[in-house]
Amino acid sequence: MTTPLPSPPDMIPVLSRGKHRNSRKGACFMEMASVLAGERWSDHPRCTHPLLGELARHVNDCTSDANRQKLAVLIPAVVGLTSEDLRVDARIALRCAQAALPVASEERQNVMAVSVLTADCVLADLDGRAAGTLEDASREALESAPQAAAWAQKFVRRAGISVRGFRRHAAPNTVRGAVHAIAESCSPDPDGRLRQLLVAVIADCQALCPREDHEVQVTGSVLPIQEARTEV
Repeated sequence: MTTPLPSPPDMIPVLSRGKHRNSRKGACFMEMASVLAGERWSDHPRCTHPLLGELARHVNDCTSDANRQKLAVLIPAVVGLTSEDLRVDARIALRCAQAALPVASEERQNVMAVSVLTADCVLADLDGRAAGTLEDASREALESAPQAAAWAQKFVRRAGISVRGFRRHAAPNTVRGAVHAIAESCSPDPDGRLRQLLVAVIADCQALCPREDHEVQVTGSVLPIQEARTEV
């Protein structure tokens, strides 16, 4: 079971793109998470799984100015979600690749198809699933791009899969590539797709990560704020 996303406070931060030196310069999604966790100002706070933080930073930066504020209500949900379990990395990467492949441009499809196969294989090994089997969502994503899927299967058979390098290289590259593939796609409402991806990954992490206790600190003087309520 997953815990519900927290309700937004009456006053929520105004988010902006990129890394900021301090709160006077603005704040991104993960910088605000560091404040809520009571950590020093950083866009890489320890309170959140590194790959979840990577996804949140890229979703923050690739979402349009008009819709970025809708992400703010999700910030408290990432505080305390962290684990050393490689399954978390594999699940995040797989979820991102599954979401991106059906809408990715043709030039990005091969990479996303390889990412689906790689992350699914790593997760299957960690979960004790039979080799060569795929999750239904992975199979559906690959069926949406049959030519890319065929190319990716040949590539993976030839190149193999390195579990050792998955966490350091393959998983972060998958997350970055997936976010940009969705943001640059011609699909309806890419901002909404990115937000839904972040919501889904948060739920995945809630199911896999033992929740760490953090005292969430919300103060009106930390960041520029505006009065708003956004539905999850």
